[in-house]
Amino acid sequence: MFDGSLTMSLQMLNYPSHRLGYRNMHRNHNKSRFSPILAMSSSSILFNTDESGKFPESKSGSGSSVALLSNSAGSLLSQPNTVGIIGGVSVDSTLSFLQKLVLGSSNDEENHLPFVLCSDPMLNRELLSLERNSSPSLCSANEHSQFDHNQIVENLRSKRIFLEKSGARCIVIPCHISHSWHEEVFKGCSVSSLHMGECVARELKEANFKPLEAGSPLRIGVLTTNASLMAGFFRNKLKNEGFEVVLPDKATMEHTVIPAIDALNRKDMEGARTLLRIALQVLLVRAVNTVVLASHDLRNLLPPDDPLLKKCLDPMDALARATIKWVQAGGQVT
Repeated sequence: MFDGSLTMSLQMLNYPSHRLGYRNMHRNHNKSRFSPILAMSSSSILFNTDESGKFPESKSGSGSSVALLSNSAGSLLSQPNTVGIIGGVSVDSTLSFLQKLVLGSSNDEENHLPFVLCSDPMLNRELLSLERNSSPSLCSANEHSQFDHNQIVENLRSKRIFLEKSGARCIVIPCHISHSWHEEVFKGCSVSSLHMGECVARELKEANFKPLEAGSPLRIGVLTTNASLMAGFFRNKLKNEGFEVVLPDKATMEHTVIPAIDALNRKDMEGARTLLRIALQVLLVRAVNTVVLASHDLRNLLPPDDPLLKKCLDPMDALARATIKWVQAGGQVT
């Protein structure tokens, strides 16, 4: 459920052209409640669904987001470089990505990229639970087998269709784990989409790295909290560009990565930070040029000036840069 923190976070962007309206509607305890968020300027619109994952039903005079969509002539936004964004595992991670887009897209306060952002608190919770509870110490095999990915895929697909109808010409998902089903979500999509793994692979290819060991291939490390889901698509995209992908071995996962996730869930930030540093160093001594750190939680454990971060690539940064390039190219994939 969103609260006033979203309003505060967006105001921190300090862009007067982005006006923010906040409506909080609560019903009695025996009925569902929702708090739709609507932020509008000449070039940006944000929507929030209710806890069922659906958009709140409009009523006469309610001013709801759905009423705005159904009563408008055509799409919400008509610019050919409008970006559609499906929210990630948390409000924090989504706003972090949005801030990268806004800060990186223009130096002119009056000329930012047009976007539509759709955030679903129920979907956020499901994705966050799956990302954090992916290790053997946190989730039993039976829970894994019973988890229905199809429900998440359908939820993501409905958001994608909504953004298409809203006028988005390119849709992105600032969420690592959602890209595990990128192909299914975007099957039949009528507009462009950017895949985080492809953005990462393209950036690393353009960096023109040299092997750290003579005669060896270019090696890229990948560190995720859910190796079974996320490491797969990163590995495939990187291999397509000629990289050798290095993942943490079983001992590293069992003694550093999984305990780091456990420590994070216990709010033992210092313990999680120490274990993350060890996991990164283990990958780096295996002669990788850089480590793809595909976890919002783990990425934020280290301070910005930590030397290890200079050896890491944040996939969210790569996705944001690729999105900005798409916008600046006038809605053309570069």
